[in-house]
Amino acid sequence: MSTLAPSLSIAGTRQSGASVRTQNVMAALTISNIVKSSLGPVGLDKMLVDDIGDVTVTNDGATILRLLEVEHPAAKVLVELAQLQDEEVGDGTTSVVILAAELLKNADELVKQKIHPTSIISGYRIACKEACKYISEHLTAPVDELGRDSLINIAKTSMSSKIIGADAEFFSTMVVDAAQSVKITDPRGQAAYSIKAINVLKAHGKSARESVLIPGYALNCTIASQQMPKKVLNAKIACLDFSLQKTKMKMGVQVLINDPDKLEAIRARELDITKERINMILGTGVNVVLVSGGVDDLCMKYFVEAGAMAVRRVKKSDLKIIAKATGAAFLTSLTNMDGEESFDASMVGEAAEVAQERICDDELILIKGTKARAAASIILRGPNDFYCDEMERSVHDALCVVKRVLESKKVVAGGGCVEAALSIYLENFATSLASREQLAIAEFAKSLLVIPKTLSVNAAKDATDLVAKLRSFHNSSQTKPEHAELKWTGLDLIEGVVRDNKKSGVLEPAMSKIKSLKFATEAAITILRIDDMIKLNPEDKSGKSYADACAAGELDG
Repeated sequence: MSTLAPSLSIAGTRQSGASVRTQNVMAALTISNIVKSSLGPVGLDKMLVDDIGDVTVTNDGATILRLLEVEHPAAKVLVELAQLQDEEVGDGTTSVVILAAELLKNADELVKQKIHPTSIISGYRIACKEACKYISEHLTAPVDELGRDSLINIAKTSMSSKIIGADAEFFSTMVVDAAQSVKITDPRGQAAYSIKAINVLKAHGKSARESVLIPGYALNCTIASQQMPKKVLNAKIACLDFSLQKTKMKMGVQVLINDPDKLEAIRARELDITKERINMILGTGVNVVLVSGGVDDLCMKYFVEAGAMAVRRVKKSDLKIIAKATGAAFLTSLTNMDGEESFDASMVGEAAEVAQERICDDELILIKGTKARAAASIILRGPNDFYCDEMERSVHDALCVVKRVLESKKVVAGGGCVEAALSIYLENFATSLASREQLAIAEFAKSLLVIPKTLSVNAAKDATDLVAKLRSFHNSSQTKPEHAELKWTGLDLIEGVVRDNKKSGVLEPAMSKIKSLKFATEAAITILRIDDMIKLNPEDKSGKSYADACAAGELDG
């Protein structure tokens, strides 16, 4: 009798050990190489064409990776990583992917030198913790001492790599004004900035510099009828998430009548139900009604007679924001808890003015002076769709960055400054440890240099020379107290020199750096832990066809 146990029967293929790890690292590097050339102020754009021929031209890491239909399970981790960075911070999506891939590559080299993945993982965790601590304690500068100019510089740094980099001065001022106009104070007394209250609209034509910031929330809709007033002062607003149309019987409801005269009465009642609903709404003093569905001619007649403004087909997302800004209730139906239809004054929102105005080439509804929260709108102009879409993404990134800085009040210098400083610090820190983690921390320090290297390669500069200079400056700043000011040294990629980036105004939110380090480390650890991959074979869904059964003689009686 054989002592060997039979191999586990799996309806699929199993790979384990070094080959899986190397395969995962290769997949991560492939993803990273796609976005690598788009990093930095002189990064290049990518053109992505989907299966139906829609073209997207972008420089944003998260957008590039979202549009790639990635099959490999390990590479999907990096795609999700970019989306997470986009949601949490809004900027730094490209650098987080590049960093995670580099961490993986160096970890794979260590595994090949017979160092156990667990030692590498614990080393990476220690390095990440130390790095975040060092950024918070030594590399951050409070915004208060830098003033409004620092906010404009932060927005500029975010836009420098984007398509609107040439007009960064113009757009950064607009973005900072927009972010500051929607400031609210939360219950704990902290200032909060709701970016969702800034509506970014795109309109074709004219040049990018003719984009405008409008106080108030702009809706890409028009009034339902030309007889309605174009402007309403002291507006009382109702936000309805249903259609205002003649009441119809529900599908499947039958009404059997004996007397034909009653048919007319049923029709009249259908009209009256709608009339009662509208009068109930108008009875509370409402003079502006925003509806996510349609408004038919019958309902329009009542609004015109009452001198109220009705706007139909408003996007649900816009309606929710307006409800929040004006203090209105977002109603999905008029039915209350008792099953009766009611509409009272507490459901009405208020604004100083609602008007239909012609801005650029389009008619827009503007809601100004909202009661509960402020709102603002940016209207972007551009020559074509691709340009406008990319402008919208760039403005969104800049808004997120400004919001993060205003809320956290801490910035760091950009241009590879933080990565170079951390690299020097972690190398020195690694030598102070007498355990296996020492090698992993040294590799972590080496991996961080991928950011300044990639920045200089993309700028067509000598990466080796620039990174060496940068490291020597940071080494002096950390070892000699009289050179402490050199800790703000970063790269100037236009001139190809090393300079003080705090003075030059190349700034980023400290939170962006800390989060991208944490996310990249977590993603690298997730992939590094995998040493076995079982891929199940897809089920054979074809089954036997009628023709096969006939041929096999199974249908013969």
